[in-house]
Amino acid sequence: MATRRLDPYSLRLFASAAEEGSIARAAAREHLSASALSRRIADLEHAFGVPLLVRSPLGIRLTDAGRLVHERGLQLEAGLDALLREVQSHDGRVSGLVRLCANESSVIGFLPERLQRFRQAYPLVSIALQERLSDEVLRACLDDATDVGVAVAHAVPAGLNAWDFADDPLAVLLPTAHPLATADSLRFTEVAQHPLVCVQSGGALDRQLRERASAAGLQLQVAVAVHSFDGVARMVEAGLGLAILPRSAARAYAGAPQFARRPLAEDWAPRMLRLYALHKTPRPAAVAALIDALRA
Repeated sequence: MATRRLDPYSLRLFASAAEEGSIARAAAREHLSASALSRRIADLEHAFGVPLLVRSPLGIRLTDAGRLVHERGLQLEAGLDALLREVQSHDGRVSGLVRLCANESSVIGFLPERLQRFRQAYPLVSIALQERLSDEVLRACLDDATDVGVAVAHAVPAGLNAWDFADDPLAVLLPTAHPLATADSLRFTEVAQHPLVCVQSGGALDRQLRERASAAGLQLQVAVAVHSFDGVARMVEAGLGLAILPRSAARAYAGAPQFARRPLAEDWAPRMLRLYALHKTPRPAAVAALIDALRA
């Protein structure tokens, strides 16, 4: 009888609380009052007949039963989403929800216009877009947590399909008053002699630059590290250092006259973005349509 009171929405709210470690933060994330979310969780605990959370002034933690409910609840939610997309793909129309996970340079440099054209062609399809690091995009694809991913080109893991999406070579961003700004292009050894602004420490670009510096016997002078490309542009504008970043990001955030953008003259500077998707036959019609549109 108790299981009749279970519903997917309550399980999702419980998952948010588990992930946030706080009723208040989960309520803000779900756009609910803390009291309403707390009542939902209390109803779940009553339905299962066991405590799912241990509450304290420092936050919440899951009981053993709570961890089980969290894990199975996520599986149920994913299964319901998959069922919804499958049913919508059989109604004779291209409709439904497509989950898209993409890295920052694709979000700012390429996706907006392509998604706008896709929405014009397929107005019944909704896109749920999440921005992630490239490694996280690949993991989401492999875990079937997203339908389509856009990330820096990697060796394609088993189980994934991949298609070229866009060329996005690396460029050097610097103030126009900087002495190196007079050059038409710049070598990595020239750039590495100056303080650098780095982005997404531990991300694909950060690892690539550190590996190249190590191979060349160079010591990078990192003045500051930030989490986003717009943060990089502001730090370069303030004179804290030079930056190496994708051309798309340099164009999006540093088009003002106070910035100079120069190609990075290295054979490893070309950079390809790819589409990734878990190998499935057949694909839901909306997912296949989005892949075709983005490849074009």
